[in-house]
Amino acid sequence: MMIDKQKPILVTGAAGSIGQAAVAGLIGAGWQVRGFDMRPTSGCSESVVGDLTDAAAVRAAAEGVGAIIHMAAVPEDEDFLTRLLPSNIIGLHHVLEAARLAGVPRVVLASTGQVVWWQLLEGPWPIEPDAPISPKHWYAATKVLAEAAGQVYVRSHGLTVVALRLGWFPRTPEHAAELNETPRGPNVYLSPGDAARFFVRVIEAPLEQGYSVVWLASRPLNEQLFNLEPTTRLIDWEPRDQWPTGSEHLLQ
Repeated sequence: MMIDKQKPILVTGAAGSIGQAAVAGLIGAGWQVRGFDMRPTSGCSESVVGDLTDAAAVRAAAEGVGAIIHMAAVPEDEDFLTRLLPSNIIGLHHVLEAARLAGVPRVVLASTGQVVWWQLLEGPWPIEPDAPISPKHWYAATKVLAEAAGQVYVRSHGLTVVALRLGWFPRTPEHAAELNETPRGPNVYLSPGDAARFFVRVIEAPLEQGYSVVWLASRPLNEQLFNLEPTTRLIDWEPRDQWPTGSEHLLQ
């Protein structure tokens, strides 16, 4: 099934680092993008300012779109009740319900490599998308729920859902320095360019109705920790970059 290019793509978390990569890639490929974030989003065809916990605002943002790329979330471990629960779980519910109510056929859900944290540390590698779940902590647990919820909406409501296990996308100089100093970091890095190209392909690929889990990372520096072959088979995408391509400015 192809996505109607006359309809905009809704990107939640569009003002964030990886959200901006998605926006740039899609706009560059000629798509209209409706950004949804708690602050205005630059580069979008239209920018909606709202909160994921506002169900009505999320539903309004989803009206008339061809697909949803759901990136908005607290991206690391913080207080569960006040930070992770509202954004990563209640917000997830509102996005999936908005997709169902608006008849949006395709949803891309951001997950994380932290859902298989202990295999990431201990091996064996490369890790397959169907590897047993071994989450790091509560942030990763919210992403396990996101993957499970995606399956619910595929089986019960006929959506097409791609659960996207993201590599390490550095957001700040401190985050980039940590990646650079961690043995696994350069092998699970995700560049802005590879992310942008991926989001175009996952929207333009003629996916059949169903559920998929894929890894998204750039080329490893010296060891392949994630098996990217299923990603290539699903949407005909391959990474081009290696650490630190695209993030050099964060290391200065």
